[in-house]
Amino acid sequence: TGLPASGKTTLAVRMAHLLGSVGWATEVLDGDEVRRELSPELGFGRTDRDLNVHRIGVLGTLLQKHNVVPLFAVVSPYEASRARAIASLQGCLLVHTTCSMESLLARDPKGLYAKALRGEIPHFTGISDPYEVPEHPDLELHTDRETVDQSVVRIVAPLAEAGALSEAEAVHLRAQVGRPSH
Repeated sequence: TGLPASGKTTLAVRMAHLLGSVGWATEVLDGDEVRRELSPELGFGRTDRDLNVHRIGVLGTLLQKHNVVPLFAVVSPYEASRARAIASLQGCLLVHTTCSMESLLARDPKGLYAKALRGEIPHFTGISDPYEVPEHPDLELHTDRETVDQSVVRIVAPLAEAGALSEAEAVHLRAQVGRPSH
């Protein structure tokens, strides 16, 4: 979870590539993509946002039943809906991506922050709509202070500590960091 443009999708895609290199089946569930393809009727009010997070959580549980590791890249702005989705998953690691507003504005690939600040986009998370920062994330990544690779290494550590990754897998993943992904 994290604000738009905080690095969620970048990290999820990189982790999917790395986990695939050790034989894991993964699927990145990007909030924007899932909303566009499966929930285009939803708006951006709290009820619709909660429903979108619920649907993405259901997709994740279905993937897990088929031994596919879901990697979520979803804003999920409300603590309660995030907690409900996480409760339905097995072995979920809650990663909060955060960075300064200056970095979010600089990264803003679609110009959405600028439009929201001008009042052109209602219900924009972090500007005109709330974002409830996770109180107890498993990991908080400051994506404006560390590289993607540094963040990835920090994600691998608790997975290895929890036994989700074997020692050989963890060593392999750490060795892959810094190499180009395909």
